[in-house]
Amino acid sequence: MRIALLSYRSKTHCGGQGVYVRHLSHGLVELGHDVEVFSGQPYPEVLDPRVRFTEVPSLDLYREPDPFRVPWPNEIRDSIDLLELATMWTAGFPEPRTFTLRAARLLADRVADFDVVHDNQSLGTGLLKIATMGLPVVATVHHPITRDRLLDLAAARWWRKPLVHRWYGFLKMQQKVSRQIPELLTVSSSSAADIASDFGVSADQLHVVPLGVDTELFKPSSEPRRTGRIIAIASADIPLKGVATLLHAVARLRAHRDLELRLVAKVEPNGPTHKLIAELGISDIVHIASGLPDDELAALFASAEVACIPSLYEGFSLPAVEAMASGTPVVASRVGALPEVLGTDGACAELVKPADITELTTALGDLLDSPQKRRQLGEAGRRRALDVYSWASVAAQTARVYERAIARSSC
Repeated sequence: MRIALLSYRSKTHCGGQGVYVRHLSHGLVELGHDVEVFSGQPYPEVLDPRVRFTEVPSLDLYREPDPFRVPWPNEIRDSIDLLELATMWTAGFPEPRTFTLRAARLLADRVADFDVVHDNQSLGTGLLKIATMGLPVVATVHHPITRDRLLDLAAARWWRKPLVHRWYGFLKMQQKVSRQIPELLTVSSSSAADIASDFGVSADQLHVVPLGVDTELFKPSSEPRRTGRIIAIASADIPLKGVATLLHAVARLRAHRDLELRLVAKVEPNGPTHKLIAELGISDIVHIASGLPDDELAALFASAEVACIPSLYEGFSLPAVEAMASGTPVVASRVGALPEVLGTDGACAELVKPADITELTTALGDLLDSPQKRRQLGEAGRRRALDVYSWASVAAQTARVYERAIARSSC
């Protein structure tokens, strides 16, 4: 098959989108398919050399180190650029819509080059334009962003709530577009149920294909683990990821034992997370990093005694699978897809009530104090990663959904 894979952001460290695009495209070309990635900024840093790449330039309004920048007048090229700028200036998030409009414009001249178009999470109105060209469209919804909005609204002060509503204004578009795409991929049964409920799509539209992990990269190390080291990964420093709960738990634990927290997250220098770390007096044992290369991240997982995922919601959780592949025992919230990913039998992880500092503190402390329990959970997690999660399987299952979309389109 000739596949156009669309992603409005694809840099590996801007969240799970980049990881998904990189590994799925590799798995598809391994199966013999022809893949071309179309991405907005930030662009993917590494793709399989057999995967073609086409840039879909935007105004890049959120780039580092000047997010929410004001572009120069000569940067404005067309009406889509004006839409992008106007949406940002009115406190909205334009990228899902404007990326798909640009992608539709590019694909209009290349309809004969592809058998299927696969969108990664943007769900913009441009996808409907692509469908009218006669190209079958498949879309991945990792989880409904309605859950992010709900938690952000709950955490926002009263005067910020209207801004939060406006930022998530693209959700109405995503709900509308998703209902018109016959084949939707998602990554867990939990996420599928939430998408059906929040987006109003039919269960028949949804196909569950879990994400994968590179078990040759993420694996146990022959080196001893660092005593008392906890690792946590947060793709964004937002309430959804539950970092504040973990920091409070770490502050309680340090009163009775030596430990350190390695937090891999993009944290604002003077933001609430840094302030909370200072207030709790744990600056000396919390080490923050972001944008780590895959080999460094894998080494960090393999060096930790415990991995913690304190999220308030997850549609899947790649860090959970990476921890299991690394043989690192996991303490995670009993919420969203985490029980499904980690196994509901408790063989691979300790599951706790989300946002419960006391329960998280107890679970982490008990695990740090029990080498035998850590070893049992770690070995079970490694077996589960090998048996259930592989990118080769993800690519094969995804290709079957493409075939279904193509067959439906030809009817």
